[in-house]
Amino acid sequence: MADATVPADSSAPEARRPAGSSTLARVFRYTLFRALALLVTVIVGVYLTILIANMGGAVDNIRRAQIREGVALFMSMDEEVRQLPQAKREELVAQYVAVAEKRYGLDQPFIVRSFRFLRNALTLDLGRAEHLTSDSGSRQVRDIILERLPPTLVLFATANLFLFFLSISLALFLSRKYGSFLDRVIIALSPTSAAPAWYIGLFLILFFAAIWGVLPYDGMVSAPPPKETVAYLLDLARHLILPVSAMVLSSVFASTYSWRTFFLIYSSEDYVEMAKAKGLSSRDIERRYILRPTLPTIITSFALMLIGMWTGAIILETVFNWPGLGRLFYAAINIYDTPVIVAETVVYAYLLALTVFMLDFVYVLVDPRVKIGGGRETA
Repeated sequence: MADATVPADSSAPEARRPAGSSTLARVFRYTLFRALALLVTVIVGVYLTILIANMGGAVDNIRRAQIREGVALFMSMDEEVRQLPQAKREELVAQYVAVAEKRYGLDQPFIVRSFRFLRNALTLDLGRAEHLTSDSGSRQVRDIILERLPPTLVLFATANLFLFFLSISLALFLSRKYGSFLDRVIIALSPTSAAPAWYIGLFLILFFAAIWGVLPYDGMVSAPPPKETVAYLLDLARHLILPVSAMVLSSVFASTYSWRTFFLIYSSEDYVEMAKAKGLSSRDIERRYILRPTLPTIITSFALMLIGMWTGAIILETVFNWPGLGRLFYAAINIYDTPVIVAETVVYAYLLALTVFMLDFVYVLVDPRVKIGGGRETA
């Protein structure tokens, strides 16, 4: 007769192990590895930016030539120096050039200074700009960026938030009116989003500022700006109309079409049909069965949009003469102001890495199927 004794379960110790400790260990491992991976990505991106901004050391040669030219010009204007013999003048110029190069760190190889730049950038020791200054005359990169940040946030927060909520609302409406005239119009206009915002902005300036004269050409406020707070805000809103309209018109049709298609896919699921059969209202169905499954995607899009607010748009801000970070970036590239270029890139890299890091935890809050470090649970 076969032995009826049940063999001991080898997994019993694991079964008796507290579930909370294993979950915390998994979350800790995932958080650590994720943070290290993002840190490595930021370091590589910032170092590549340093190499590109300095053209691998070519900018140093340009700066040495500028220093030598400036010193020679200064010496030529000094009457006492002009009286010296040629050899003495050349020796004196070489001494001044050596002192200036040492002050800028050009006496060291670029590869050595690049790692010092990397350390300073990662620790947000942004240093001094080489050419640019703030309106107050400061050459500290931190002061220059903080001065240009509010205009960029005002412009891009207004435009992107309006664009985001308009696209979501319009996409939900079109998903209920599939095949309607408005739905076909949005689909037909979606290819127009291939035109960049600055290109549309040129036409808006032409019609509304040059021909009709109802809106200002460019700038953030009039010159001189209004002294009263209410008048200042109204003037600011008037100057915001054209750049905000350009940004919205360049993206609203494509984003609405994309979200509308996304909502249509979820609205055709079986559980949505079941909810309709139960007699739930269309708003309850949209909120509980269409919007809720799409929350991770919506949150990702919204978070990346917020990051985009901090960077500005180089050409758009230049076209509208908007005193933001994008125009600052354009000016820094033109005059090879490496500290400003690297500083803007570092700020963007840190914000992007932090956003990606936090999104993993937000997904767990909005979608119970997601487990940190463990993929998705099976139903």
